[in-house]
Amino acid sequence: VLLLHGWPYDIHTYVDVAPLLAQAGYRVIVPYLRGYGTTRFLSQDTLRNGQQSAIAADIIALMDALGIEKAVLGGCDWGARTVNIMAALWPERCRAMVSVSGYLIGSQEINRKPLSPSAELAWWYQFYFATERGRLGYEENRRAFAKLIWQTASPTWKFDDATFDRSAEAFDNPDHVAVVIDNYRWRLSLAEGERKYDAYEKRLAERPTILVPTITLEGDANGAPHPQPAAYAGKFSGKYEHRTITGGIGHNLPQEAPQAFAQAVMDVDRF
Repeated sequence: VLLLHGWPYDIHTYVDVAPLLAQAGYRVIVPYLRGYGTTRFLSQDTLRNGQQSAIAADIIALMDALGIEKAVLGGCDWGARTVNIMAALWPERCRAMVSVSGYLIGSQEINRKPLSPSAELAWWYQFYFATERGRLGYEENRRAFAKLIWQTASPTWKFDDATFDRSAEAFDNPDHVAVVIDNYRWRLSLAEGERKYDAYEKRLAERPTILVPTITLEGDANGAPHPQPAAYAGKFSGKYEHRTITGGIGHNLPQEAPQAFAQAVMDVDRF
């Protein structure tokens, strides 16, 4: 099982999920995404690219390096988008998938279209990051910024300072700000990405249907922008199930409801 975190979170999203799966007999791998924790670029000249297909290609490369032909994939936030892309572009590498907030494959063309004012308001940080002021603001205040997102995206999650500080260390990565800013600017067509990923992005712009067995999860108190299940259910053509996890569960669902996430992984593996 490969479990992928999002922003502004880290590998501790799965700190309680991984032991549950290990106890059930799974080999569990929880890598940092590029720009988080202990990850490092090998060259100062490499573009600190945060576009969606680059991150997915990283995880395929990780699987290759570890000799993993196929795995159950699970993800939340950026991690959910990444496992969606892996299942769409490399279905032969994906045994099954658990995705928080459903189908998140992005399209620059779709992202150029304005949303309703209330929906745009929810994406305020994306527009903030589009500015130099936003880049500097995140550079100088990344921990305060991340804590604000934790609080607004999971309004009923009563995490303590120790829990937050444990994850916040991952944001001290020297490339973290550059990768995060590039990710959000790429979504708005304000960053070009890299040509070597153009073929992937062309396929992803068509919003491909995902064929592998899938369970999608949503918390009943998710304060982050997210689609309603009816909007993406048709994007899964294999065996598919959606579950809403109740009890005041917010955006960081695996950390807030680890038993439910681990159970979804085990269940989808039996589909």
